[in-house]
Amino acid sequence: MTCLEKGIETTKIAHNEEPDYSRPVLKIPSEAKNRIFARLAFIYGEPVAKAYMPELERIIDVYYAHKPLEMIEKESGLDPKERFTEKDIILITYGDLLRGEERSPLATLAKFCDTYLEGTINTIHILPFFPYSSDRGFSIIDFETVDPNLGTWDDIAELQHHYQLMFDGVINHISAKSRWFQEFLNGNPYYWDFFIHFSSPSELTPEQRSMIFRPRTSDILSDFKTINGTRHVWTTFSDDQIDLNYSNPDVLMRVAEILLMYVRHGAEIIRLDAVTYLWAEPGTRCVHLDQTHEIVKLFRDILNVVAPGVALITETNVPHEENISYFGNGRDEAQMVYNFALPPLVLYTFYSEDTTALSRWAADLKTPSKTTCFFNFLDSHDGIGVMAVKNILPQEEIDFIIKKTEDHGGLISYKTGEDGSDVPYEINITWFSALNHEDGQEDIAFQVKRFVASRIIALVIQGVPGIYMHSLIGTQNDIQAVLATESKRDINRKVIDGRTITEALKDPLSKLSRISREFGRLIAIRTKKRAFHPNGDQHVLMVSSDIFAVLRMSPEGDQSILTLTNVTNNVCRLEVPLSQLGTVENRWYDLVSGVEWMAEDQKLCMTLLPYDVVWLEPFRKEKRNR
Repeated sequence: MTCLEKGIETTKIAHNEEPDYSRPVLKIPSEAKNRIFARLAFIYGEPVAKAYMPELERIIDVYYAHKPLEMIEKESGLDPKERFTEKDIILITYGDLLRGEERSPLATLAKFCDTYLEGTINTIHILPFFPYSSDRGFSIIDFETVDPNLGTWDDIAELQHHYQLMFDGVINHISAKSRWFQEFLNGNPYYWDFFIHFSSPSELTPEQRSMIFRPRTSDILSDFKTINGTRHVWTTFSDDQIDLNYSNPDVLMRVAEILLMYVRHGAEIIRLDAVTYLWAEPGTRCVHLDQTHEIVKLFRDILNVVAPGVALITETNVPHEENISYFGNGRDEAQMVYNFALPPLVLYTFYSEDTTALSRWAADLKTPSKTTCFFNFLDSHDGIGVMAVKNILPQEEIDFIIKKTEDHGGLISYKTGEDGSDVPYEINITWFSALNHEDGQEDIAFQVKRFVASRIIALVIQGVPGIYMHSLIGTQNDIQAVLATESKRDINRKVIDGRTITEALKDPLSKLSRISREFGRLIAIRTKKRAFHPNGDQHVLMVSSDIFAVLRMSPEGDQSILTLTNVTNNVCRLEVPLSQLGTVENRWYDLVSGVEWMAEDQKLCMTLLPYDVVWLEPFRKEKRNR
């Protein structure tokens, strides 16, 4: 299958494998250069900025020498407002989530996407595909090598030829087995300050410890034997995930080099994992510090200069108002942030069968510019975080979500609260199991209908949808994996036999086949409608507590689609005044069912069956031939 057949751009240009130093080096525009220097000076002070600016320019020049002239010329015409469009749907997956007979798991992933996702997925987020020692890839041993158990850089290049790729920048920490940390243990002076460490744990006082925002219940310091004696090392997540010390500018230089290397290998979106914790400073909460934001802005400045088509996305599982701070002013920080409040809000909506909370929140959802957007995901390789709705839902409603997911076989992960107690941090469950009881007696078609209806919320609100592989195929909880590994997150990380998927898709009555058919059809419709562009306006309509209703409009204002999702197990009758839709058009066409609806007395009167999805567009003559 060619890129043209898939409807994907066929003029992708790859970086040169070797740098071309016969060309003049890049002359960074003075405004950009001054801005980059100012950021370094803010972080480290002016003397250090002057000392390290030449090294950063060298790193930029080396990257630029790998760019062919055609790529440079093409980038000159990029419109940042069109960086993300209605065509963007992101698949989230591990590189080895699918196993087949191909030469490598990455090759199996490529074959699956080419065979089954035509016209739906155009971007693949491959979760960390580097050698690692723990945490399913997030304790990276070597930032620059593809895990040989997954494939090679050639496999990545093959995927990049057909799809946009999102790479993980796991730049908050590194594996205890990494060369950098081993050199630290060996007393190598260059690496001695790559990490935050103390000669005694008492150097981090009880008062300082109490201030630190913790995503885990483990101690913040882990003990390691070094050539210089025992050192107590800062470890936010685990004793195998050693935090990098960004107060050492050499760390920043090496990380900038790595991120540009990812761009050379095809990354068009870079996910900054756990960026919340990037800068640690005892005596503060050690999250969202000004230096952290300045580092993200610095990465943005660098990419704006040498790779303007590459976008940053920040992964910050924190309350919503803190999360969106990583947009900066809309022009200087991340182009995209994870919409962490969305998953628990959607679960609450379907559990309570009431759209009120979701509708009120979505009605106020805003981004600071037309060059930023939300990443609308519902589940991921980790779980469903509940921190983001801390200030959106009352505690009793958060407790309600947790209780319902536990009833559905879910598990709860905890962090240390401000008072030292364990508080729920994340729900570990597959999305299909969260919506359907495993021992339930409901017809599989009805279970799929509810599941698909819940997934549609991420498609209709402003932003770019992301779909985790296990939700694409409707996987149920993998309790056996949790028992085997004692990791709650493994409930949603099962490795799948590619042949099993192939066989299930051959059966039109199977769960997988139904999901593929219904969900895939709606995704395909969405990618062809500019009203779903991230920059298109949206108006959330409070027409019924049973119905999540959103009017989407194209950026040009020439297309509108009214999306209606019944979140209940009940038949719902509703009336939508045309005045709320800003039109007097009486005839509407449902893109989902192909049914035409007529307004009467300036109102659309409709009946929606349980978990119905309706996308209405004002009628035009050409629709009659569909």
